[in-house]
Amino acid sequence: MRGNAERTVFWVAVAVIAIHVLDDSFIQPEPGTSAGDHLVSGLVPLAALGLAAAAYPRVRAGWRAVIALLIGLFGIVAGIEGWHYTRAVGASGDDYTGLVALPAGVVLVLLGVVTLWRSRRTDERRPRRYVRRALVGAAGLIVLIALVAPFMMAYGYTHLGRAVVPDPKLGGADYEDVKFETSDGLDLEGWYIPSKNGAAVIAFPGRSGTRDAARFLARHGYGVLLFDRRGEGDSEGDPNSLGWGGTKDLDAAVAFLRTRPDVDPGRIGGIGRSVGGEMLVEFAAESDDLKAVVSEGAGIRSVREAAESSGAEKWAALPTWAAITAGVAIFSNQSPPPNLKDLASRSAPPPLFLIYADQGQGGENLSADYYEVARRPKQLWKTDSKHTGGYDAAPLVYERRVVSFFNNFLR
Repeated sequence: MRGNAERTVFWVAVAVIAIHVLDDSFIQPEPGTSAGDHLVSGLVPLAALGLAAAAYPRVRAGWRAVIALLIGLFGIVAGIEGWHYTRAVGASGDDYTGLVALPAGVVLVLLGVVTLWRSRRTDERRPRRYVRRALVGAAGLIVLIALVAPFMMAYGYTHLGRAVVPDPKLGGADYEDVKFETSDGLDLEGWYIPSKNGAAVIAFPGRSGTRDAARFLARHGYGVLLFDRRGEGDSEGDPNSLGWGGTKDLDAAVAFLRTRPDVDPGRIGGIGRSVGGEMLVEFAAESDDLKAVVSEGAGIRSVREAAESSGAEKWAALPTWAAITAGVAIFSNQSPPPNLKDLASRSAPPPLFLIYADQGQGGENLSADYYEVARRPKQLWKTDSKHTGGYDAAPLVYERRVVSFFNNFLR
């Protein structure tokens, strides 16, 4: 009877999670996207859930526990999406099935823990038993931290985006609400501060962390475009925290600025932080539309950049980033973007100003390597700050350096 109840609980919980995956990918996908855009991200998890349901009653208790724990963790991560958007803006669409998937995942984790406890071996001598359990536990913890957790995090990277548009707080600068369309049919929304000197800068990504740059650039007469990238704020599409495939958003932003009567099409630049800096480096390598690029905090966005690290840092980063890369590729339905170091070597023109922090994160010190391979003109500045904290640490110096760079190449 106990076995039947265990299987029933497992199958019901897995079915609840599968319904959310089906709903999220095919029934109620993100605005601007269709079921056809989610074939990999939907079918692969559904296939994995189906295999788990079929295998569960056929394997030993230890493996049943592992399956329950893994599927449970996935259910929790998948359900957090619904909780995130419900808390931020209220439930809608697939959030409702996500809110049910979250407790289903918790149930599976508890089921896995109980199954492990009930199936523990007690026929060994106590010292040997405890040593074996300690070794198995340590190995499991390493696998969880290095591989399982990063892979699960990839689901969040491709499903959770900033939901709320912040208050403008643009230092009193006049701005317009704008909307423009990407080449793959997504509507992106943002703010535009008209140019007074004929030049304009894209402050990227989003409308929150870019406001300080927008304020000081506007004071110096530059037009500034801030907008929600795909899957965030008021913009359509699937989010991707690592920025894979997001250069289409930048291409659309440049196209919008070229239609503006206050902007000289040959005097458009970009300033990006973290993933925004990485995307600008990629865009600059693929297009000559931007005439000057400031990139702050560019680092690792896939296993390709992780492989550029050195020493112990490299071997610590590779397994984790391999798991993240695999997960993001599956859940975003696309392959990893090119290596940033290779892209930086091709980014001329435009002039490139790379900024990185002394206390950076996510491989931010690789910006120095990107600088080494970039062609001239180029600049490099190591700030005494945390990740993308250059402006907060020294606002006057930051403003002077950035404005001087844009003045040299956009004016």
